[in-house]
Amino acid sequence: VAAWVKKILGVERAGHAGTLDPKVSGVLPIAVAEGTKALLALSRSDKVYVAVAKFHGDVDEEKLKAVLNEFQGVIYQKPPLRSSVKRQLRTRHVYSLELLELDGRYAVIKMHVEAGTYARKLIHDIGEVLGVGANMRELRRIAVSCYTEDETVALQDVADAYYIWRRYGDDTYLRRVLLPIEEIARHLPKIWVRDSAVDALCNGAPLAAPGVVKFETPFSKGELVAFF
Repeated sequence: VAAWVKKILGVERAGHAGTLDPKVSGVLPIAVAEGTKALLALSRSDKVYVAVAKFHGDVDEEKLKAVLNEFQGVIYQKPPLRSSVKRQLRTRHVYSLELLELDGRYAVIKMHVEAGTYARKLIHDIGEVLGVGANMRELRRIAVSCYTEDETVALQDVADAYYIWRRYGDDTYLRRVLLPIEEIARHLPKIWVRDSAVDALCNGAPLAAPGVVKFETPFSKGELVAFF
């Protein structure tokens, strides 16, 4: 997808905020040019998925709901064999698991999870605890941090918007698909700094209290924040 965006827009750089496995659909934030430097703001963000799980035996709905509750919170997880990261045991936070539908041996499950959580492995482990086994049949990512499916665009939309701008000089549609760089920090606590502090910050100096104009929301030590 990043390669297609580069080709459509004629830019040298484009990057994404977290891979989607083959055959998985949904939200994939793409940054272009200087925007790629700010992708860190999204790569660590939590994700929301809707998955279709197939159980290898009959499952009682109440028992399934009870097991889903057990998997909420901090869990241990080892990435599956076909993954892009080193296979070692690690912890991930599962914020919520909701059963949307159960039809025979198929279940539709909505999951809100920490970045780096493997939905495929989560479903496999749920099947193991139920004692029947399970595998993932479909997966759709419906949100990355505060960016939801409702505001996404297709690659064709990007191509059309770019064509209209180049052909007719109308950038209305292009501005809908290509957002300003500050949008990538929409979900982060924000600190506004004085103009006089900007140069020092860009050269690696820490931000001191006299350089702060205002800040938007309280934040904690170690939390990611955005400077404006």
